[in-house]
Amino acid sequence: MEHHLGAAYSRVWAREQVLRGLDGRTVDQALAAGESPKRVWRAVWQHLELPASDR
Repeated sequence: MEHHLGAAYSRVWAREQVLRGLDGRTVDQALAAGESPKRVWRAVWQHLELPASDR
């Protein structure tokens, strides 16, 4: 996320942005609940519409 959003903004984004792909949770909430980082990254990747090479 830092690569695409920058170091400071990626932390805010992870704390504030609710993702449908994470069942209406933020990145921070999903990780704290034990969600796999791989699933979290896929949700982020899809939400940000990143290129396939970053998947």
